[in-house]
Amino acid sequence: MPPSWAAPPWANQSRTHELEFVLLGFAHVPSLRPMLAALFLAAFLLTLLGNTLIVLLTSLDLGLRKPMYFFLRQLALVEICFSLDVAPRLLVTLLQPGRGVSSTSCALQLLLVLSCVTSECFLLTVMAWDRFLAICRPLRYGAIMSPQLCHLLATTCWLAGIPVALVFTIWLFKFPFCGARGIRHFFCDIAPLLNLVCADTRVFEANVFVATVLVIMVPFCLIATSYVMILAAVLRMPSASGRHKVLSTCASHLIVVILFYGTTGVIHLRPKASYSPESKQVVSLSYTMVTPMLNPLIYSLRNKEVKAAFGRVCCGR
Repeated sequence: MPPSWAAPPWANQSRTHELEFVLLGFAHVPSLRPMLAALFLAAFLLTLLGNTLIVLLTSLDLGLRKPMYFFLRQLALVEICFSLDVAPRLLVTLLQPGRGVSSTSCALQLLLVLSCVTSECFLLTVMAWDRFLAICRPLRYGAIMSPQLCHLLATTCWLAGIPVALVFTIWLFKFPFCGARGIRHFFCDIAPLLNLVCADTRVFEANVFVATVLVIMVPFCLIATSYVMILAAVLRMPSASGRHKVLSTCASHLIVVILFYGTTGVIHLRPKASYSPESKQVVSLSYTMVTPMLNPLIYSLRNKEVKAAFGRVCCGR
């Protein structure tokens, strides 16, 4: 441990006061903090702007009143919530290093992170199933994907993350924390908090692994299955233009799935893995900052309907 962390002021707090942590995100590159803060602020503003635009377009334009865009709106709302939970605290950590975070604030941030990750996993699965029905069951698509079912699926995705997040947040914060309270991360996450626990966490880690498999890997397998069946249907299409249209529609969703699942799986399948804290921070940036920022660009730049809707809404037609 570097000398500057040897005797931090939060290490010897009185037990009569609320436990306080300090986020040490990017403490290993102090000279880069101003530049990183500027970059992350720009990414945060682009995320809010892009996802808010998606929400407005899919709400206002009649041409986007389809199940696919309804679920895209839900995904954009999740990304906005995710960014509002992570980005402001990251900016404070970079601009005011050493500032304390109460255990209540830390627990609330972890609760929201876990809830948003879970909701996004389920939403991406529902979006893949929607594309499967549209491409492989076109004659029954309208009857199956009714507005009532769409709202039911969206509500389920939003609410499903809450019990998972509550259980693991409450369980984790019931463990005793000892030693220095420096969290070597830019937000309160399970892995860096586990490093501060002075108790046996093997049962907790086993349950985190099971939950990760159910929340991340099972949906990922369902998405993969949906796209294998979509690919099989596309290969049977006689028209090359038809194949290109279908593949371009699904490509955006596939890019988001790969970005999101590739990074969340690495972090949460093995919360106490021997990756360095610095490498975990870089991987976590991918699904907390980069993916939410890129989602609107990926979906809008590759989608003619979204671009057309933007023109109609902006021109007032």
